[in-house]
Amino acid sequence: MISETPNFNNPVLETERVILRKITLNDLGDIYNYCSDKEVSKFTTWYPHSTIEDSLGFVKHIICLYEENKLAPWGIEDKETKTIIGTVGFVYLDEKQSRAELAYALSREYWNKGVMSEIVRKVIQYGFEVMKLVRIEARCLLLNTGSFRVMEKCGMELEGILRKHVFVKGMFQDLKLYSIINEENCRMIQEGHAIR
Repeated sequence: MISETPNFNNPVLETERVILRKITLNDLGDIYNYCSDKEVSKFTTWYPHSTIEDSLGFVKHIICLYEENKLAPWGIEDKETKTIIGTVGFVYLDEKQSRAELAYALSREYWNKGVMSEIVRKVIQYGFEVMKLVRIEARCLLLNTGSFRVMEKCGMELEGILRKHVFVKGMFQDLKLYSIINEENCRMIQEGHAIR
């Protein structure tokens, strides 16, 4: 059983290329840079940020979640540039069933470089080893090829299509549902495929 909520406190995590840390108001410009990109938001549930105030509202909301020890995304900091290039985190947690759902967004500049796969593997590891989850799932819109390729590279398996599951940007859309269970992650670690 997972510890009582709230009590989710994003620790600093690190991979080869990035640091996962809490977002601060100092990150506002970086967040606006990628959240205002129409290509980044194309397959998400949110619209591109049209003003810096949109990003400010987003950042303030995340900081409020941190203060209340609720589920909130990590900011993804590029180690070289020290800039925030995206977010990743658990958006849903069922403690009774030891199950969580993760989601992510990444600056277009970092697409197709294996960065998000590296990050998602780290978050999956944290979910299984620290949060003691049994199952981690992720969903994406049917046409979001980049996102479901990340899921597949991280050992997640397609469970099926959730038909007309979400109303996004004016229409009901299908979602792909992927998952990985702890036993599969342990097997990947033994075979040397998971990040330690």
